[in-house]
Amino acid sequence: MIHISFLLETVIFDVFKLILCKCPETCYNKHGINPPADGVCLDGGMEMWFIKRYAWVYLLAVLGAWAFSSLLSGGVRLAAQVAAMTEPKPMTIVLDPGHGGADGGAVSCSGALESELNLEISLRLNDLLHLAGYRTRMTRSTDVSIHSPEAQTVSERKISDLRNRVALVNETDHALLISIHQNFFEQPKYHGAQVFYAPERSSEELAEAMQAALSSCLDPNNHRAAKPDRTVYLLQNVHCPAALIECGFLSNPPEEQRLHTAQYQKQIACAVLSGLCDYLAERTDLS
Repeated sequence: MIHISFLLETVIFDVFKLILCKCPETCYNKHGINPPADGVCLDGGMEMWFIKRYAWVYLLAVLGAWAFSSLLSGGVRLAAQVAAMTEPKPMTIVLDPGHGGADGGAVSCSGALESELNLEISLRLNDLLHLAGYRTRMTRSTDVSIHSPEAQTVSERKISDLRNRVALVNETDHALLISIHQNFFEQPKYHGAQVFYAPERSSEELAEAMQAALSSCLDPNNHRAAKPDRTVYLLQNVHCPAALIECGFLSNPPEEQRLHTAQYQKQIACAVLSGLCDYLAERTDLS
């Protein structure tokens, strides 16, 4: 199964952190960085230092995990995906962390803002896509709204923000859009990731691949299907394959807690990359 290789990828990343940094204080001192108060090593800036310096080692390990997974499953498709990861990618993946700034989006059952989770997951996905050889572009990389300066009222800023996101996607050559969001419902029993798309064939294929990978990697009991959506302004106005991923329900306490953890965010990023590879494996015009 495709998710085996991505679970291995996460394990390898964490093992590398342990091997290269057995003692947080020693590691931070070695590189001239004061250790954080909680003593956690290779988090935030140090994690990016590790990625930049050891990216080639890490990528080889990931490719090895893919190859091993391919042998286990006997999947020809996995072998093709491994080969695809080593080739230059003609498209640019545009990552859109939903909301931002004054627009916090939904508020979780513990009081956390959707916009913050959207950004955290998108940044992790951005790093993983870079390691896999993809060009990326983000609509925002900090907690801001991207409305134009002339927008004054809350309504004007919201409209301007959405229009600017659409413009950024449409001005990007060979773009493919992945918009990251979180779901919310009045009843806390609902859970599970779900993908939405504009009713257009390439977007439907992308969303279905993403939905299958998310269910397989995160929760095999999640039987949600990718759905078309004619109401989302962003999906309706971009001119490229596009999918909007609701990563989970902020109204479901257990799922909301998982969404805050680095490990689960990495699993989401791995699942999205898995779905992207599956989609591109069937689209020779894009891969």
